[in-house]
Amino acid sequence: MNNKTIHHMSHTDLDGYSCQLIMKYTPYTLFNYNANYGAEVKQTLELVLQNIKAEDKSATILITDLNLNADEAKWLNSEVTKLNENKKDITLLLLDHHATGEESANKYDWYFLDTARCATKITYDYVKKHFEFDEPKWMEQFVNIVNAVDLWKMNERENFEYGKVCMRLISETRELNKIMFAKQDNEYKLDLLLEAVKYIGKENAPIVLDESLHMIKKNFFKKDHDNTLDNLVTEYVVKLLGEAKGEKTIYYKGYRGFLSYGVGNTSIIGNGFLLAYPEYDFIVDISYRGTLSIRANNGVNVALISKEWTGGGGHPNAAGGRIIGFKEQYRYDKVKTQIEKIINEKEAIAGELEYKKES
Repeated sequence: MNNKTIHHMSHTDLDGYSCQLIMKYTPYTLFNYNANYGAEVKQTLELVLQNIKAEDKSATILITDLNLNADEAKWLNSEVTKLNENKKDITLLLLDHHATGEESANKYDWYFLDTARCATKITYDYVKKHFEFDEPKWMEQFVNIVNAVDLWKMNERENFEYGKVCMRLISETRELNKIMFAKQDNEYKLDLLLEAVKYIGKENAPIVLDESLHMIKKNFFKKDHDNTLDNLVTEYVVKLLGEAKGEKTIYYKGYRGFLSYGVGNTSIIGNGFLLAYPEYDFIVDISYRGTLSIRANNGVNVALISKEWTGGGGHPNAAGGRIIGFKEQYRYDKVKTQIEKIINEKEAIAGELEYKKES
């Protein structure tokens, strides 16, 4: 199986990322995805299927620490069946511990459910039995730590306390946006966990790890110089934005803009981007709730753009507003489609007004 591609979708908590950490020690080609519950699950699975179709290779879809409801499981089973009927070679495997998936688990042989172990432990045991696995010496202890905190086994005090710090390490790690920078965000969190396991077995390990969290994060972003974490992250994110210019550029009335989604901190990151890439007139960041924040560097009056798009306003170089009817998305391409529709509508209206004025 070592020539097989695995598309691995997992949850967005410690248990979910730990499942993917285990898979790093297998010899297969891995593509990682992370999703929370609700609409994000299906949108992410749609992306997985889209990537599999584009790649046109045999593949395994591995889902860990996420239960599928009856409709989601039925839909996914049908999509994989259709792919295989079209001479694809796609296998499906779900490893989970949430009792809410019992209905689906009872119906499909690819759905493995065990409520007595966390998903990390289920994945660990399954991988040891069924996959090639180059297990590091710390792995079993780490799995027990995740199991203790995820199932809230307070009687396993040492593992439980260490697990709580690891849990916070993941839950409070928001430096990168997992929709805009899915690959880098996943690598970042797995790297943090790899650093965290180095403290296992030390005296007062939970306390030592807790006190080291800030430096562990800084070390990921620090390259050839030191700075505050905020400044290091800003440099890193601005570089990522620059690398994605081709996909994330928008135009409005002849002005060139950059569209980001859920990045936040627009005053710092937005201005940093405009200084690094002066060919852009403005940058707009859309929040998950549809509020927008626009920044410029004297290239265009973004207060007018905000007014035209949303009825909002502000200053010539800093403005904001709210998009009425915005639908939260978990894929960047769907966000861009929404915004470009608004832009096209506003430009069409502006064109009509100009035509009437001339006539």
